Amino acid sequence: MAMDKQTMDRNETGTLIGSDKVEGTAVYGADNTKIGSIERVMIDKISGRVSYAVLGFGGFLGLGNDHYPLPWQSLKYDTRLGGYVTGITETQLRGAPRYGNDNDWNWADAGTTRAVNDYYGVPLA
Repeated sequence: MAMDKQTMDRNETGTLIGSDKVEGTAVYGADNTKIGSIERVMIDKISGRVSYAVLGFGGFLGLGNDHYPLPWQSLKYDTRLGGYVTGITETQLRGAPRYGNDNDWNWADAGTTRAVNDYYGVPLA
């Protein structure tokens, strides 16, 4: 049985949201200024929890964006803004670990994810 759009939207307005709704959602910095948008989420295969959101930032009209892995717990959804809010400022983001294209980041390398966690002050789980 196919769900119509109204039913799907109603199902995703509670505490759950589909990944397709997260991707493309705006991210606002500490001063509620848009700093980018979520390109993808990275889900831990074992626990099933989202570990990181990859933020697209920079570039022009989405071209030439740099990609910034953010610890998922650094983001909180704000219904008023219709996007995620983080305490990270644009200045902090400019110095954060990032990559230029999908081939530049090795998610399997514990050193790269440790660098992200250390930069944002996130304890290792």
